[in-house]
Amino acid sequence: VSGHVSHHQFADLPTLLRPGDLLVVNDTRVFPARLIGRRLPGGGAAECFLVRPTGTADEWVALVHPGQRLRKGSRMLFESGPLRLNAEVAGMHFHGRRTVRLWTDDGSSVRGAIDAIGHMPLPPYIKRSDTPADRERYQTVYGREGGSIAAPTAGLHFTPSLLEALTERGIERAAVTLHVGYGTFQPVRVERVEDHQMEAEHYEVSAETAAALTAAKRESRRIITVGTSSTRTVESLTIDPAGAVQPGRGDTSLFIHPGYQFRLVSGLVTNFHLPRSSLIMLVSALAEREHVLAAYETAVRERYRFYSYGDAMVVL
Repeated sequence: VSGHVSHHQFADLPTLLRPGDLLVVNDTRVFPARLIGRRLPGGGAAECFLVRPTGTADEWVALVHPGQRLRKGSRMLFESGPLRLNAEVAGMHFHGRRTVRLWTDDGSSVRGAIDAIGHMPLPPYIKRSDTPADRERYQTVYGREGGSIAAPTAGLHFTPSLLEALTERGIERAAVTLHVGYGTFQPVRVERVEDHQMEAEHYEVSAETAAALTAAKRESRRIITVGTSSTRTVESLTIDPAGAVQPGRGDTSLFIHPGYQFRLVSGLVTNFHLPRSSLIMLVSALAEREHVLAAYETAVRERYRFYSYGDAMVVL
C-alpha cells in the first residue's frame, strides 16, 4: 500500500481492479432480530434483541429490555395477528445478556415466527422505526442466508449492474458466509490492544470458494475482500502444507490489528469506521496506520459520509 489517495465514484470499481483479481463477498442476510411485545403477567412493554442461537433448539442469546425486570423465569409475548411467539428467560449472563427460550402457541416454526413478527435491527443512528421495505433495503444484493444482526455494510454499495461490469472486466467473485454479531460493534476499551477479545461469530466457507482462494494464491492473483467480515473469515481458514485453502464452518473470534501478517488477503473494500473500533484496526493492519489516518483526514475534509449507509474506501 503506497499511501496514495484518489477519489472515485463506486461505479468506477471495475477500473480500479485488475482482470484476475478475486473479489470475496459475505453473502449473509440480516434477519428481523428485534422482537417487540409485552411482559407476562402485567403487560408492560418488553423488547428482546436476538443476538445468536445457542446451538440448543429454539434457545438464543439475547439482549432484553427492561433488563432489571426481566430476570430468570420472566416471560414475554410477541404477537402479530393470530401468531403468538412466547419467550422465557432461561439464564442470565454478563453485559446484560440473557439466554431466552422461544416457542409458539401452535407449535409452528420458531424461526418462521421470528421472520414474521420481528423488526429489522436498523443502526441506532437511524432515528425512525423500521418499515417492510427495510427487509430488502438493509441487505446486500447477493445476500443468501439469514443470520446477521447487521448488514456487512461494504456490500451495500454493489448493484446487479456493477457485479456484471466486474465479471465483464474479468474479475472473479467468490462468497463466504459470516453472520455479523453484536461483538463487531464493541469498542476496544483495553489498554493493550492485544488484550481485546472479539466475540465469536459463525462462518461457513464452501469447497468451491476454498478452491478459488487456493487458485488465486498459487497464481499470485490478488484476493480482495468486501468488508471486514469477509476479511476475518478468509483469514480464519486453514491452509494445508501444500498451500491448499481448506473449506470449513465454525466460529471465529479472530482479531486483526496492526502487526497481523495477512496470509491470503491483499486488498479490501470497506466503509469508514469509528475510532477505537476493531474495524478500523483491521483496516490499519492492512493499509498501515499512518496511511489510514491520512485517508480519514482527507475523507473528513471532503465531507465523506461515515457509518453503515456511508461512503466506501478501497485499499489496494
